[in-house]
Amino acid sequence: MSLLEFDHVSYQYPGEKFNIVDDLSFSVEQGSFHCIIGISGCGKSTIFRMTNGLLKPKSGSIYVGGRSIVEQKHYCGYMPQKDLLFPWRTVGENLALPLEIMGGRSRAEQRDLIDDALADVGLEGCRDKRPEELSGGMRQRAAFARTMLTGSDLLLLDEPFSALDFLTRISMQEWLLKQWEKHQKTILFITHDVEEAIFLSGSVLAVTKTPIHTLTEIPVPAEYPRTRECLTRPEMVSLRENLIDVLRKQVQP
Repeated sequence: MSLLEFDHVSYQYPGEKFNIVDDLSFSVEQGSFHCIIGISGCGKSTIFRMTNGLLKPKSGSIYVGGRSIVEQKHYCGYMPQKDLLFPWRTVGENLALPLEIMGGRSRAEQRDLIDDALADVGLEGCRDKRPEELSGGMRQRAAFARTMLTGSDLLLLDEPFSALDFLTRISMQEWLLKQWEKHQKTILFITHDVEEAIFLSGSVLAVTKTPIHTLTEIPVPAEYPRTRECLTRPEMVSLRENLIDVLRKQVQP
C-alpha cells in the first residue's frame, strides 16, 4: 500500500524560467525506508518542502494515505539538516512543540509522552537540560524524538547527519535503523553520501537528471537487519561505485 504519492507534480521557483520539478510521479510504500540522492541544487529538498506543505505545487497533486495533503494536518514529520532546537527552551520544552501545536493533551500527558520519547532515544534524564549541554549526536536524537512526537507515519529527514563527525554519523545511522525497525515508520531520507544511502535504504531513489521528471529506484541487495559488514560485499561495492558514477556524470562539463 502506497503511503506517499506524487501525481504529475511540478514546481517552479519565482524568478526562474524552468520547473525544478517537472511532471514528477512516484510513490513509496508504507513502512519503507528510501534515501534520495542527487547533486546539490537538483531539487531534492523541494520535494520535501512540497510534501510538508511549505511549498505549493505549480501543478499536480500529492497524496498521503490516499488523501490529498491539502485536506490534512499533521500528516508528516520533518527533520531538517540542523536540529533547530530553540536554545531558550529546555530539551523537554523543545520536544513539547508538536504536542502544543496539535493540542488536546494536558501538561501531565505531554510530560509523560516526552519522557517516553527521550527514553526511547537514549536521553533519559535530559528533559531539563539546555540544548547546548548536549553533544551533536544527542541533539540530533532529541530532534528525531521531537519529529516522532508528531505521531505521523511519514517522516522526512533532510540530511540530518551531514554536520556530524564521521564516527558519530556512523553511530547515528545504526541507531536510526534500529528506530525504524522498532517503530515501522515510512522514512524518506535525503543525503549526499552514497554509502549512507545504500546502508540505510531498502531502495535508493536517485535524481539522474534535472529538472526532476523521474526518481530512478535502485534496489539495495542487502536484507534487514544490517550491520556495516554488508557494505564490504561485492554487490554493495559495485552499487556504491555505480551510484557515484551516476552523480559524477551530472557535474562533469
